[in-house]
Amino acid sequence: MNTIELSILLPAFIAGLLVLTTHIPFGMKVLERGVIFADLAVAQIAGLGVVIAGLLGLAEQPLLVQFIAAASALCGAVLLAWIEQRLPGVKEACIGLTFVLAASGGILLMSRDMHSGEHLKDLLVGQILWVSQTQLIATALLSAVLLGVWRWRQARLGNLGFYALFALAVTASVQLVGVYLVFASLIVPALATHRVRRRRILYAFAVGLTGYAVGLPLSAWFDLPSGATVVWAMAGTGVLAAWLLNARKVG
Repeated sequence: MNTIELSILLPAFIAGLLVLTTHIPFGMKVLERGVIFADLAVAQIAGLGVVIAGLLGLAEQPLLVQFIAAASALCGAVLLAWIEQRLPGVKEACIGLTFVLAASGGILLMSRDMHSGEHLKDLLVGQILWVSQTQLIATALLSAVLLGVWRWRQARLGNLGFYALFALAVTASVQLVGVYLVFASLIVPALATHRVRRRRILYAFAVGLTGYAVGLPLSAWFDLPSGATVVWAMAGTGVLAAWLLNARKVG
């Protein structure tokens, strides 16, 4: 691996680490609550906000784009909290439908844009190899605040509070790594370790970090889309970790 590749892959790996710091605890909670599609729905709604900001000609004003994306995601959080409270028996179906509507809405909004295909690809698989130092610093600060609130106020958050924190975390992550990798970072580590009771958070981080550490170099060496490669690397790592943990009967 040459110096140029390392200078690109290191910030990308740091971006993955930042995503995992919030998404692993949130992913465990999402798995526990049985709202797996909530991540996809919120991420897609945040992405819809990014699309709207682009259509308004605000693409060169990142703070405004971030504000619109966060506002969209918070609206989605209110909707998901309402669904979980009022429609518990069919919440997964309703959340899945919300994702489909947000995704198709984005496609409709981009249908007049000649560059829509590239925009859609960026939204789904991300641009993790091109993250900036400013993005990393902003995400690190936001992650620290979210983790602080999660650590000290988790028991008092309630449905709406949980979804609001979740929405803010996902909004920042979508613009770093894309919808697919956000979902993988939330679900794969949590799912691979769902039978583990002791030191679960450490095993989950090991799964997530290995996925990024393996996927990013592979994408550089074989000239593959980085986000999709990391998703597959993390999924493979998760399957292997689940098998090893089960074989060792880690509890």
